[in-house]
Amino acid sequence: MGLGSFGDNSELFFEIQLVATNTEKFSVEALFDTGFTDGWLAINTQDLEALGWSLMTAQVEMHTARGEARFNIHEGKVIIDGTEFIIPIHVGDDVPDTLMGSLWLDIMQLVVNKPRGILMLEMVDE
Repeated sequence: MGLGSFGDNSELFFEIQLVATNTEKFSVEALFDTGFTDGWLAINTQDLEALGWSLMTAQVEMHTARGEARFNIHEGKVIIDGTEFIIPIHVGDDVPDTLMGSLWLDIMQLVVNKPRGILMLEMVDE
């Protein structure tokens, strides 16, 4: 069960690890963005250099909250609550935070009870 935290403006944050091709792990706080419906994870271009992830698709155009943007899709490895996932990662300029997309809700359930301070992502048993 991945425990999260609430931001100052009620944002949903989860700590995840990005795993570089050399197996080095980087812990980051990712913002869960339910409006990011076309992907699993988005990171800024500057973060890619340390990770060394391989390019899958170049210059995919997407509509974002900030307007139209282009992303390169890389194959990346992330760890959430001890479970490792290999997923397509959207990499673009001007991505202000590491963003978790709503595709995670296809395999996990989001449990939120803000008055009690509960924020969790749990794998769904099939």
